[in-house]
Amino acid sequence: MTTSPEPQAIAERELCGLVNGLAQQIADHVRERAVTLGLTAAQATALREMTGPMTMRELAERMSCEPSNATFIVDKLERQGLIERRAHPTDRRAKHLVLTDEGDALRERLLDLLVQDSPLAALTAQQQRVLQGLLEQALIRR
Repeated sequence: MTTSPEPQAIAERELCGLVNGLAQQIADHVRERAVTLGLTAAQATALREMTGPMTMRELAERMSCEPSNATFIVDKLERQGLIERRAHPTDRRAKHLVLTDEGDALRERLLDLLVQDSPLAALTAQQQRVLQGLLEQALIRR
């Protein structure tokens, strides 16, 4: 005789499937928009996350990757003239990553493209804030 899975386990599995599905849709959306600008998805993610000067470690954390992976991506963006490494204002050992004027302009174009037909566009601003709060709460509990 087999017993049915607990309702809680079923609900969690279904929720995980939805979160994974949304994450995949967002990743596909970023990839599609990045291609139109001649970028890889990783480069687009780095530009999206560059909200101001930051260290490689900070950028890697925002991109959810290892600093060595972020370095590889930043090297490419630097060769394209989109990011510069500058001396950190308070830490001699660190470099600050800063968008160039060209990088800033490309980032603005990218952000405009990312909001168009976003997987989250079906949600109102209020619903997006609620979802963000719930996801933050779930992540904090880890």
